[in-house]
Amino acid sequence: MTPIHEDEHLLVLEKPSGLLSVPGRGPDKQDCLSKRVQAIYPEALIVHRLDQDTSGLLLMARGIEAQRRLSRLFETRQVKKRYVAVVAGHPAQTQAAQAPDEAGWRTIDGPILLDWERRPIHIIHPDGKASRSRWRVLQTGESATLVELEPVTGRTHQLRVHMQSIDHPMLGDSLYAPPEIKALCTRLMLHAQELAFPHPFTETWMDFKVPTSWSASAPYLTI
Repeated sequence: MTPIHEDEHLLVLEKPSGLLSVPGRGPDKQDCLSKRVQAIYPEALIVHRLDQDTSGLLLMARGIEAQRRLSRLFETRQVKKRYVAVVAGHPAQTQAAQAPDEAGWRTIDGPILLDWERRPIHIIHPDGKASRSRWRVLQTGESATLVELEPVTGRTHQLRVHMQSIDHPMLGDSLYAPPEIKALCTRLMLHAQELAFPHPFTETWMDFKVPTSWSASAPYLTI
């Protein structure tokens, strides 16, 4: 895979929807972004992951020290992540009781817990880990909305769970959307569009963006 950016310490890549970030269980789940990258950059190490069905920007470290420093940036929330998604319905209407801030952002706070009996499904539950996401409307269609999302915390399936928790699941979501919403798109409509962080060695601010051509109106996904 050709990186969007590479230097002696890190790689920035764009993962396609449908490709695992790391190997899964079983021989049919060994093809993944990390293995493809390591075939070219043997020293490359995972720092964070995207869900298999999510596309967009992913960061890998080149060597143990770079991995340690980049992981620390994630732990201390110095990495800015922005996503775009197409969700069912009109969340700005159903969530009107929560006034947006001056930039149009609203917040979802909901502790997330793995539903062990239905894994890999995650749910909002009082015993879950504290989780926060921010969202704002970019475009409104007749029956769907294009939103921008910012995960403040980094839980598994966080953005998908949080939007489903306010009754606006993502189109094409095989885990959290009802069948009629899943069927509207051939893929999960969630894309990691922007990734920004201070370089772990030089502290230079790095900012990468891979925009989509998605729409809040059918056919939603423009190739």
